[in-house]
Amino acid sequence: MTHTTFGRLAGLAAMLLAGSALAQTLKIGVLTDMSGPYSDLAGPGSVEAARLAVEDFGKKVLGQDIEIVVGDHTHKPDVGVGIARQWFERDNVDMLIDLANSAIALGVTNLAKEKKKVAIFSSAATERLSEDMCNGYGLHWASDTYSQTFGGVGSAVKLGFDSWFIMAGNYEFGHSMQAAMEEAIKAAGGKVVGRLRFPVGTPDFSSFLLQAQASGAKMINIIAGGTDTITAVRQAHEFGLVDKTRRLSNPVVYLTDVHSAGLKDMAGMQVVVPWYWDYDERTRAFAKRFFAKMKKMPTEPQGGVYSGVLQYLKAVQAAGSKDSDKVLAKMQQMPMDDMFSRNGRLLPNGRMIHDMFLAEVKSPSESKYPWDYYRILSVIPADKAFRPLKDSKCPLVAGKN
Repeated sequence: MTHTTFGRLAGLAAMLLAGSALAQTLKIGVLTDMSGPYSDLAGPGSVEAARLAVEDFGKKVLGQDIEIVVGDHTHKPDVGVGIARQWFERDNVDMLIDLANSAIALGVTNLAKEKKKVAIFSSAATERLSEDMCNGYGLHWASDTYSQTFGGVGSAVKLGFDSWFIMAGNYEFGHSMQAAMEEAIKAAGGKVVGRLRFPVGTPDFSSFLLQAQASGAKMINIIAGGTDTITAVRQAHEFGLVDKTRRLSNPVVYLTDVHSAGLKDMAGMQVVVPWYWDYDERTRAFAKRFFAKMKKMPTEPQGGVYSGVLQYLKAVQAAGSKDSDKVLAKMQQMPMDDMFSRNGRLLPNGRMIHDMFLAEVKSPSESKYPWDYYRILSVIPADKAFRPLKDSKCPLVAGKN
């Protein structure tokens, strides 16, 4: 045998071995905001939540190792969709999760359908993912614009806060949430007396807050996330906008927002949350492990990442295959019960419904230990928390209910 022939055979053997090793790995991609305004509520904590789910599952599935890969979308749709495309086409990523940006999530869900890959959205909130943009491959996991609005708005209107001024972030999530808020306010018998939009990363909300104050609204609704929420709330208190006759609300306050802004400014704000770390023994056990790694308690989207990864792996095991269609069929059949999801199940439109919670932010005197921030006022049952399937605009189910 010549050296040339031997070299070719050795190269072919190496390629075959590499391909065999690749086939023996199930890859999960966490596509998130690693350093921007949503990195605290998602970001590195979402990566850790995914790793904890893999650890709890046993680190292998169908005899294959489970690998976590990480991407930072930097809030640029072309970057986010580009990473997802590379993962699906070149890197053999089997499932993608998190997506702390609704505009990027909408692009990725289309790509997931094209490539027949599972994408689970834990951080993105736009309801379009399970409504007009639903496709069977994108799964909406933690909460959405519908579930975060109707319960909280109804309670506030009943308390007399019936006139609203809406300040919404000028991006896909803000637009979707604003539409949902206006729908919820109208349904509850309230009235929108003014509205405006602001760019993400706004450092000074003074001109926006003065417009809200001038409107005479009893409730100033701030639709923002991450650092925008903290900045807006702090400045609203500095301007004296919060008193007995006027309050602030935010349909998407996260635990880290409360931590950063402080209970003094956030106390009394009512929020609807999909999960809380201090709810019961199961949530506290997870939170303790998470805290040991991250030195802070997990947020709602991070809890959703844990649940999404765990339930996906259970479905792969039950299906005996990584084939997306087979895995999705199993997920439709399985109850979704873990430390995050209670009474959970996956609907045909890709919406994973589960119990939600109406919570109120505690005052500094009510908080008894670090990260003790919420008082759970009530449980919103899974079948009441999300848009009824009969009202869905998802083309997979519209007209079939």
